[in-house]
Amino acid sequence: MVNTLWLVRKLGDFSSDLVDEERDIVILIQDGVLRIPTKKGWFVCKEDAQARGIKVPESIAKSYEEIAQLIVEAKKVVVW
Repeated sequence: MVNTLWLVRKLGDFSSDLVDEERDIVILIQDGVLRIPTKKGWFVCKEDAQARGIKVPESIAKSYEEIAQLIVEAKKVVVW
């Protein structure tokens, strides 16, 4: 189970020190997708990347449907 689901719209304002890499998931959405994540447990919203013409590996892409499911399953959701 995911402890905290972080939905990050803009990386410049977000501190990754807040993330528990063992139990949390970070998903870059909106303009956050302009940077491809390299950390374990970090993903990109597939549709937001496509809208901006950015190609991301399928292994780090999450669809709106997958993100919605994670929102339901997470203990806590934080939008940054």
